Amino acid sequence: MTVRVSVPRDRSILDDPTNSHNRWWPDLPPVATIGPGDELLVECRDGMDGQVHRGSDSASLAGLNLDANHPLSGPIEVRGARPGDVLEVETLAVDCDGFGATYVIPGFGLLGDLFDEAELIRWDIADGVARSPDLPGVAIRGEPYLGTVGVAPSWELLERASEREAALLGRGGSVLPPQPESAVPAGEPFASRSLRTIPPRENGGNLDIRQAGIGSRLLLPVHVDGALLSVGDIHFAQGDGESCGTAIEVAGVAHLRVGLRRASELSWRSRFPVVLFTAPPESAGGRRYLATTGIPLSDSGELGDLDLTLAARRALLELLDHLVATRGYSRAQAYALASVAADLRISEAVNIPSAIVSAILPLDVFDEP
Repeated sequence: MTVRVSVPRDRSILDDPTNSHNRWWPDLPPVATIGPGDELLVECRDGMDGQVHRGSDSASLAGLNLDANHPLSGPIEVRGARPGDVLEVETLAVDCDGFGATYVIPGFGLLGDLFDEAELIRWDIADGVARSPDLPGVAIRGEPYLGTVGVAPSWELLERASEREAALLGRGGSVLPPQPESAVPAGEPFASRSLRTIPPRENGGNLDIRQAGIGSRLLLPVHVDGALLSVGDIHFAQGDGESCGTAIEVAGVAHLRVGLRRASELSWRSRFPVVLFTAPPESAGGRRYLATTGIPLSDSGELGDLDLTLAARRALLELLDHLVATRGYSRAQAYALASVAADLRISEAVNIPSAIVSAILPLDVFDEP
């Protein structure tokens, strides 16, 4: 069975929120219901809610409404999903529109403090390649994927995330607290308490892991009945780290297959999203990989401000837990294997305050699958 979720891509989410939202909340009403194994065709606005088009220029970036970004399509209920289960989101295809944009915004991104003026790079996309009159002499081959994929947080996770982000803000950290302005849906208590979509969390969200492209499977821990899956923020191409804070941002249609792994069948369940992917044959011989992920949380649960060391620690600990639970290794054996075979990769270093590091292990190091 294939279910289509349509959104008015030519209109802002603020003007027409049909089948859309831009905050995380535990019990938003679903816009569609699917069963495990069903496929989805999901229309997605671009990550800036269509505020930039071919006629835009760098000066127009000063008027961006950043409180309305990340318009998400959904949520979509997965029949039978329960807390403790794991949702498996397989990307079958991503069809991108013919226009994309990359934004350099003062104060945003890894080097945001060095740029005083905004810069807009407009891309024309055709035949799988992006070219720009604003960046001549460059051709970017598309590797499209969904920048934001997540499930609804539980009430407990919402409170925990809110508390640790508020504590970091109180320490002077870079945090976007709940903001009623431009929240969709509007109204209380949602508008003033719902979680912003910029930072990734245990429920997924703005992951910006470019390996989660076509053919990959993203594993998301389920936190509420029905999972309530939401997707959006398509990237035509992006480098690891997403250094300036944006990729080639596009609208388009994602073709997904959604599976469900029951809690009773799991030998291990990650706290954070996991990606299973196959590298393109031309780059790594078609090797298969498992990537655990981590955000900057200390062992006590305190949130760090884009702290890559903490994020790497979390990702590596998740990988060790996986190897111990599924392969039977001791913790020391798992640590040694990670050291000799796994790559710690900065997936994004810009989604304040939560950077993501991925611990990527090639699966052909094992004699048996």
